[in-house]
Amino acid sequence: MAEKTIPLLPCRTIQPVVDFYTALGFTTTFLQKSPYPYAVVQRGGIELQFFGMKEYDPAQSYSGVYVVTEDVDALFAAFRAGLKEAYGRVPARGLPRIGPLKDMSYGMRQFLMTDPGGNSVRVGQEIAEDKGHGEAPRETFARALHYGTLFADSKEDLPRAAKVLDRALAVTDETPTAAQLVRLLVMRADVAMRSREPERAAALLERAAAVPLADDERRAVRDDLRRAEELREALLGR
Repeated sequence: MAEKTIPLLPCRTIQPVVDFYTALGFTTTFLQKSPYPYAVVQRGGIELQFFGMKEYDPAQSYSGVYVVTEDVDALFAAFRAGLKEAYGRVPARGLPRIGPLKDMSYGMRQFLMTDPGGNSVRVGQEIAEDKGHGEAPRETFARALHYGTLFADSKEDLPRAAKVLDRALAVTDETPTAAQLVRLLVMRADVAMRSREPERAAALLERAAAVPLADDERRAVRDDLRRAEELREALLGR
């Protein structure tokens, strides 16, 4: 016997959610307005179902789903391209939005999206068998990056991520490596952008762009540099 799990996710109104997933390359396989709003979207092996709730507040949503893929980089590129074509920009804040692609400490390379219904969609690819968080680094800046990533891009606790990153950036008796500094600044800019602080995000990105990087350092922070470009693009389109 083969089993299949299909997430049932809430939203206030169906059509904006359907439009969002259409932009991502999903096909709407079922749509009804009565006796209650309901929709089913599908893309390859991913199937999601949605139901409408008039009093639902997307900003207060805790619902979500994790999609596991064998090529997360390809899906990330395809989803960003689809969103840009549909919305005229790649949304990085508010609803809907798409976050950065990065390697997580629990063995997944992933990115997060939030649809118009407030549902969090994590898309990831396994890069290590061990799915435990592991022990946090002891070194000041590596530790800040570890917890900043977990709070910002796994738990989505933006205030706590900001606190961790601001504390690290304010340290004066230790100096981060150039790569660490770029990662801290870009991550903090990302948190600022998602927290609706575009001016602060722009200032942080300017600082990050001014950090000199050797070729090996540039390769080490390629995901962060790409995210910086994505955020600059989002700032231009705000």
